[in-house]
Order: sequence, then C-alpha cells, then structure tokens
Amino acid sequence: MVLIPGLPDEIGLECLVRVPRRSFPAVAAVCRSWNRQIRLPEFWTRRRLSGSTRGVVVLSQAVVDPTREVGSEKSVAPVYRLTVFEPGTGYWARLPAAPGCADGLPMFCRIAGVGRSLVVIGGWNPATGEVSSGVLVYDFVSGAWRRGADMPGCRRSFFACAGSNLDDRTVYVAGGHDGDKQALKSTLAYDVAGDNWSVLPDMSAERDEAEGVFHRGKFHVIGGYATSAQGRFTTSRESFDPSTCQWDPVQDDFLDSATCLKNVSGDGSGSLFWCRGADVVSREGMTWRSVGEVPGEVRKTVSFVTAWQGNVLVIGSDRFGGAHKSYVLNLKSSKWEMIRSNEEFSGHVQLGCSLDL
Repeated sequence: MVLIPGLPDEIGLECLVRVPRRSFPAVAAVCRSWNRQIRLPEFWTRRRLSGSTRGVVVLSQAVVDPTREVGSEKSVAPVYRLTVFEPGTGYWARLPAAPGCADGLPMFCRIAGVGRSLVVIGGWNPATGEVSSGVLVYDFVSGAWRRGADMPGCRRSFFACAGSNLDDRTVYVAGGHDGDKQALKSTLAYDVAGDNWSVLPDMSAERDEAEGVFHRGKFHVIGGYATSAQGRFTTSRESFDPSTCQWDPVQDDFLDSATCLKNVSGDGSGSLFWCRGADVVSREGMTWRSVGEVPGEVRKTVSFVTAWQGNVLVIGSDRFGGAHKSYVLNLKSSKWEMIRSNEEFSGHVQLGCSLDL
C-alpha cells in the first residue's frame, strides 16, 4: 500500500517526517500504514536527520482549584497537572488527565521522557497520602494514556529517576526511601516498550532525595543522603553504565557544595547544567563554571532547568508562592529572553522533563 496516492513512497515518507508534533494523533488515525510507519525507529531517525524534531518540555505544574475537596473539608491546596510547552514556538497546553488522576497527579511522583513516551512513576495520593507504585505512560503519537506494570519491591518515595536518550527506551529508578523512612540503594529499570521491570545492581550507598539524569550514555545519581545522615546531603555521584550493567566507581566531590540538588540537565552534546544560587553553571571536565546569571524574576525559587541545542530554560519565581515565569538563555550570545505564557500556566512547577519530538 502506498503512503500517499500519486506519490512515490520516498516522497510520501518525507511528507510524513515533517508533520508537526501536535498532528501525530490525527496522522496515526488516518490508516494502518501511516500509524505503523510513524512508530518505526527508522522514522524517528529520519525525522531527526531532517531537522524536523523539536524540543518539548513537560511540567508537573500546579493549578489552584478553590472547589477541590480533600476528605470532608474544602481545600485550596494546588492540584498538579501536566503542562506541555514548546520553547521553539511558545505553545503551551495541558495534557489529558491520566487514568485515575482526575483529582491531579500523585504528589512527588517522578516523570521521565523516553522516545515518544512520557512515563509517570510513583508519588503520593493527593487525597490520602498513600504511596503509590503505579506507572502511567502517555504516547505522543496516539495522544493516549495506558497503565504500565507497577514498580516492584517496596513502595518508595523521593527516588532518583531519568529516561534514557538511547534507542532502548528505558527509565531508570534508584534510591529514595521506603515506608519506614529507610534510605535505599536498590535500582530498577523499566522497559517502556516491553512494559516490564528488571532489578539492577545496587548502588554503593543509600541515596534518599538524590537527583537522576541520563547523560553521555549513562544513568547518573547525584547527591542524596543515607538514613543515618538524615538530610545531610553528599556531594558525590554514582554512574550506571547500561552497556556493562555495572556502576562506575563513586566520584566524590562531584558537587562543590552539599545541597538538595534539583533539575540537573544535560544538553545532549556533553554538557551538564544546574542552577547554583544566582548562576546557571555548566560542568566542563572536573569543574563547574558560570555561564549566566539567573534573572531576578525567577531567581528566588528556581523550580525547573533543562538544556537543548545551545539553550537553557529556567522556570521559577521571584518569591515563595509567586507566579512562575520562564526564561531562556542563549549560550552563544549569553542573553536571556523571557517566554510569554497565559496566567493559567504560571503555577508552581514541581518537576519536569524534556523530549525531542
């Protein structure tokens, strides 16, 4: 069956490759051949080589609903929902509510982008506080959610999590703490396509509230603390190599200060970025160096950082509880640009991730 009647398949494929990301669900619904074609790994390789992929940021963002009820009482506590943002176009929108999440996302869940999928793992029930091991997967091609296999083992919270940018479509989970507040060093991997979990070798040490990032082909777990330390964060890093299924030796003093680390991001070309105090810093070799001073309007509470193709996006506020704003730093010109959004997308950002679609 030809892809587009009247056109050679080669030309038809070039047309499909250039379809905007928001049109994927409509394209997938046209016919089986189109649906099958846009799900092939070769299609996405071709799309990337053609320059048609675009960076997409997904945020767990607060929406204040004064009518929401928690138990028997009214509450103005924020409800967290998923926001999708395209930095290149300035497009903002909400993703459809995930199954079982009509009252908002689980608090403190983790989200990871991998391939064409968004994966939501764990968190606390926003009404009862019960810890979940549930997994939800959103497919950007079909525009639909599905339930994934539950995370095995104990119900853990505040674990490190990151999605692989390789072709294996894997999400990694490490550390956190169990129901008795005991820090963990166990590690798991979720195969998105196969919908199954595997147990990986343990880290060398317990790491609660560590940050996870997939960078240069490895899953890095940075910072965190052991049960005995109770909030005294470490400056070290451990890196898991999927090619050997082993952890590299611990790198002490990876951070230059002990802190509750949030939103370390790789840019896909070898650099790591992080907001440290008033500066965006980049990891080059064995040191961190400043690449720009964070604008005052987002400096007080930076809640999200991501980097791509010579740009760094920072979302935050100038005060606790204030409206969140977005700025992009062009690393080549060292200039910041404010990103406009409607008021409905100014809520607190708890966490986020980015994908190339």
